[in-house]
Amino acid sequence: MTMKKEDLRIVYMGTPDFAVEALRCLVEGGYHVVGVVTMPDKPAGRGHKIQFSPVKQYALEHNLPLLQPEKLKNEEFLDELRAWKADLQIVVAFRMLPEVVWNMPRLGTFNLHASLLPQYRGAAPINWAVINGDTETGITTFFLKHEIDTGEVIQQVRVPIADTDNVGMVHDKLMTLGGRLVVETVDAILNDTVKRIPQEEMAVVGELRPAPKIFKETCRINWNHPVKHIYDFVRGLSPYPAAWTELVQPDGEAVVVKIFETEKQEEAHRLVPGTLQTDGKMYIRVAAADGFINIRALQLPGKKRLKTDELLRGFRLTEEFEMK
Repeated sequence: MTMKKEDLRIVYMGTPDFAVEALRCLVEGGYHVVGVVTMPDKPAGRGHKIQFSPVKQYALEHNLPLLQPEKLKNEEFLDELRAWKADLQIVVAFRMLPEVVWNMPRLGTFNLHASLLPQYRGAAPINWAVINGDTETGITTFFLKHEIDTGEVIQQVRVPIADTDNVGMVHDKLMTLGGRLVVETVDAILNDTVKRIPQEEMAVVGELRPAPKIFKETCRINWNHPVKHIYDFVRGLSPYPAAWTELVQPDGEAVVVKIFETEKQEEAHRLVPGTLQTDGKMYIRVAAADGFINIRALQLPGKKRLKTDELLRGFRLTEEFEMK
């Protein structure tokens, strides 16, 4: 017995931009979203102004009922969630759910994850796929169960990663496709055509890689690494949260420089990794293990992101500087 999409009561859970697209596709597609759960508002930026999550902004604009629990096991929240009588819950870029939440709807809860599960379980799948130099990633919908990102897979879409893609470009591709895949998954559940695939039965090429949360220290460039490794590392963190290094001035003072775009130049040299070469006008290149990294776009503290030639017009850089 198949249900009509207008009769299927959906509760949607998500927070960042990535999660808005699927919600938009459901609302514009005429699906019955009875409520939205998103993270509590938090102060952001220099003025610590309270900032609504992108999902909250969308929910408010479309008059969707909204819950923002601090704790997902809070009895008051659970009662409010039950009152929505969801048949199905959909989770996109939210947080780990306790069983009392994911087990609530009669059709279960499915998640959209931005990797080809079982690869890249964890908080930052898109970053790590690019950092690791993968040439392909994708998106997966799967039913939630106890261990994070381990439930049975419903559907997957594969997406190539070009050598020139940064994480921002891959994020936007996956976000658009993710919106479509969520709708297709809901339709498959409505029509009872879902074939659940246990992740342990899925073919994986190579070893399973994790996708742990990225912290500031994670983003520091190691100039002793090979050129390709550093190039992939920079684009896997660009434009956000951004790879960084310390620019050490001739007097020994260091400033943190964010690096957004590079070119790789493999060539033998005998320089110490981190040695900086520049003509002071057009180019900056830094020695790595097996060649040079040409820096194309970077940012000094308190300044905006600039192309290398723009930065060199206003900042006197000489070869007495080094990167650490």
